[in-house]
Amino acid sequence: MYRLIKKDGNAKRGEFHTTHGVIQTPVFMNVGTAAAIKGAVSTEDLEAIGTQVQLSNTYHLHVRPGDQIVKQMGGLHRFMSWNRPILTDSGGFQVFSLAGLRKIKEEGVYFNSHIDGRKIFMGPEESMQIQSNLASTIAMAFDECPPSLAKREYVKASVARTTRWLVRCKEEMERLNRLPDTINQKQLLFGINQGAVYEDIRVEHARQIAELDLPGYAIGGLAVGESHEEMYRIIEAVVPYLPAEKPVYLMGVGTPANILEAVDRGVDFFDCVYPSRNGRHGHVYTNAGKLNLFNARYETDPRPIEEGCGCPACRRYSRAYIRHLLKAKEMLGMRLCVLHNLYFYNQMMEEIRAAIEQGNYQDYKRKKLSQVLAKPV
Repeated sequence: MYRLIKKDGNAKRGEFHTTHGVIQTPVFMNVGTAAAIKGAVSTEDLEAIGTQVQLSNTYHLHVRPGDQIVKQMGGLHRFMSWNRPILTDSGGFQVFSLAGLRKIKEEGVYFNSHIDGRKIFMGPEESMQIQSNLASTIAMAFDECPPSLAKREYVKASVARTTRWLVRCKEEMERLNRLPDTINQKQLLFGINQGAVYEDIRVEHARQIAELDLPGYAIGGLAVGESHEEMYRIIEAVVPYLPAEKPVYLMGVGTPANILEAVDRGVDFFDCVYPSRNGRHGHVYTNAGKLNLFNARYETDPRPIEEGCGCPACRRYSRAYIRHLLKAKEMLGMRLCVLHNLYFYNQMMEEIRAAIEQGNYQDYKRKKLSQVLAKPV
């Protein structure tokens, strides 16, 4: 499934073969929480800007429109009119983010819906069943994401439960993939490493889940309050204990600088809401730093967001016009900024892959970091 093409230090250039196509890695997965990228971005848009993988949210799609409805409509690919790979997260992050609405027990998690307050139960089996109904390419194991600064004893107990849940996830997915009415009988399961900022807990957990021989592994529970330095330290500690012949996915990360540093430490897959969320607020990424198009300095600026950029916004529109749209609360302004940011991320991943293949990733990383961290002029 995963073929390593080239290594440059710890940075890896690979291919991940799935039933919905080959994913060139390292890759950034565009986040479409409710089966759509926020910002009025269509499937045609995503294809045009080089999107390889979309990520959707199990919990949100279970609540609305309902995973049974998605299955009735032929699965998420047909529902979204998207024929490339889709990764669905497991709902586990909601255990963390909806802390005031849930109760964790060995069998799973009892939720109150954030939409209408109705009671929901989700455990490993339920998460796998929902993701099977969605028929995504890659399903994530159901886990608990403890706060990065949680006490050690809580984290140890939480990680042990996550390991038990992973075994249940694997058994349930194997069962579901054998059923005749399962839409995607080749659905893949990724396990998730947890352990907050405790290296020894992280490493031991990585050893344990590696024994399950899953198609891929994720590092979860980072970018949730710890410093960037702590995040990089944990990645460096964990990656050597995950199978070298499997892809590594760093969940919910991150900024361009985060991605450049994590690739250098052996990570293959990324996702983050930053490009779309920042774009909706007029913050756009360039190779000369991040711009805030609401700033008055762009009111009569005739330049595109970035000279030479091939995205739909930069090919046709000026900073001044896009700023006007944002100020007037016209949806087109938000849409153009989101498209630019997603294009920027996808192009950066292409550059990363090329740099690793050419054996000059360190030089590329240094140059790119100086660009993305620059103060715009």
